Amino acid sequence: KDVLSKREISIAKISSYTASGDIESLEKELNTGLDNGLTVNEIKEILVQLYAYCGFPRSLNGLSAFMKVTEQRKDKNDTIGDAGKVLPADTDKFAYGDKVQVELTGNHVRGAIYEFAPAIDQYLKEHLFADIFARGVLTNQEREIATISALASMQGVDAQLNAHIQI
Repeated sequence: KDVLSKREISIAKISSYTASGDIESLEKELNTGLDNGLTVNEIKEILVQLYAYCGFPRSLNGLSAFMKVTEQRKDKNDTIGDAGKVLPADTDKFAYGDKVQVELTGNHVRGAIYEFAPAIDQYLKEHLFADIFARGVLTNQEREIATISALASMQGVDAQLNAHIQI
């Protein structure tokens, strides 16, 4: 697929504006995203996922902007869509996250940084690739569009951006 759909373009723009902190442009694109067929819960999911890539402050600011937009649009009857799911309490999140990471990257991700700080490997697998990716709502491709767009809007993350482009 060589061209992004209107929905995918909105995902990219929402992610970029959230990561860069451009709230005025974000509010406009949130409206456009809803008009392009994104559901309320899909946009929430994008903004929640972005905390893992650009931090809680940007994610929370994006969610606040979206709350404002949804309040202004309450007469438009936007589609709410499916809510995210939570993994069962007895799930081995490390194993689940490792499986998702392998599906995305094609192999087990290892390296000196994970040996130096093993907690980061645990957080990536258990939280990002398990808790967040297991929620559904967005496809893996849509999640990658959001991730790449956010990373491309930030400075100093070339290694991570290149890794996600490869995914």
